[in-house]
Amino acid sequence: MRSDIDRLMSERDLQAIVVAGGEFQNTYRAYLSNGKDIHGGMTIKKRGSAPVLIVSVMEIEEAAKSGLEVLTYDDFNWDQIVAKAEGDQSKMQIGLWGAIFERFAIPAGKIGIYGTGEIGAWVERARLLEKAFPQYQLVGEIGKTIFDEAFLTKDADEIHVIREVADKTSEVLQAVWDYIGSHRAEGDTVVKPDGTPLTIGDVKRFVRRELLDRELEDTDMIFAQGRDGGFPHSRGESAMALKLGQPIVFDLFPRQLGGGYHHDTTRTWCIGYAPDEVRDIYDQVMEAFKVSVDTYAEPGQPCHELQDAVLDYFEGKGHPTRRSQPGSSIGYSHSLGHGVGLNIHERPSISHRETKDIFEKGNFITIEPGLYYPDKGIGMRIEDSFIIDDSGVLVSITPFHKELVLPLKA
Repeated sequence: MRSDIDRLMSERDLQAIVVAGGEFQNTYRAYLSNGKDIHGGMTIKKRGSAPVLIVSVMEIEEAAKSGLEVLTYDDFNWDQIVAKAEGDQSKMQIGLWGAIFERFAIPAGKIGIYGTGEIGAWVERARLLEKAFPQYQLVGEIGKTIFDEAFLTKDADEIHVIREVADKTSEVLQAVWDYIGSHRAEGDTVVKPDGTPLTIGDVKRFVRRELLDRELEDTDMIFAQGRDGGFPHSRGESAMALKLGQPIVFDLFPRQLGGGYHHDTTRTWCIGYAPDEVRDIYDQVMEAFKVSVDTYAEPGQPCHELQDAVLDYFEGKGHPTRRSQPGSSIGYSHSLGHGVGLNIHERPSISHRETKDIFEKGNFITIEPGLYYPDKGIGMRIEDSFIIDDSGVLVSITPFHKELVLPLKA
């Protein structure tokens, strides 16, 4: 969590970290800025000191909402830096960064660079800065970064926000269930009042409106029917009409409007009725879900133990898995879950591959077993998001029901 940042910096021997990037969402900048993602500018944190936002004068008011100290480029004599550079963009950048290093009295040593931006520009910027300021070594990370480690656990303020997003997401699930259920069928096709087919595109537009009404935004939901649902990340075809008896994988992972914390949940529905083969697959996925939850014991437990238990269960039922048949795209073809937060995929990883991740108090994770047989027109996934609370208990924060059959009321 955020309170671990100084410790993590010390472990990496970082004198400071700088999070920079453009005008689009920057998860790392938002994290250091108490969830307030400023459109532009950078955040600098000297080890042992609070982060400081550096923004243009246009962003002062928004930046102040972070509760952090806010400086503008003018506080670093930007006009003088520009004049001295005589139009050379590289010299402007070097001048600004030099003024920042001086203002914050950054000791000689390593400075961690994080954020977003054009890769080539960052490579060149780092080269020029190290040439101009040889007392500093600008470093990045591959693998488990300082932010990956900090994201692993959420503090009380983060969990409060996460629960709010979860509650709103469940409200949207209920609204979509009711919306589809309010229609009628002609033959095997769900139709609107005017007799035209109700399509996946119609449903997605409805979902997006419901999300916006709750200050959430879609991040490319999955609503995939029949054969498409047999491919775990197929988004579904907008023009496809909803059909009775065909499983629909509905994976909804919205975030706060404008960039913020996510929630992640999946339900599989059959409209009107469920064929026996689909019902059997559903029962097995539900049992796998129960197996995984029951396998959780306490903080400190290796995450892969939950995946191992689900692999044992599915393989015992005769389904191929990525462990029994590496490379298989049918059966159980993915890991059991992952961390969630400002990113939709974070650590810890709940996989059979040894990651050495363990469960900790404050984890915000998904559990999402599934089975996939596209040639049979079957995809099935059930997913809740969970937190591990202060008592070490695994608590679902996805209260929406897991019924398979969605009845039509019209």
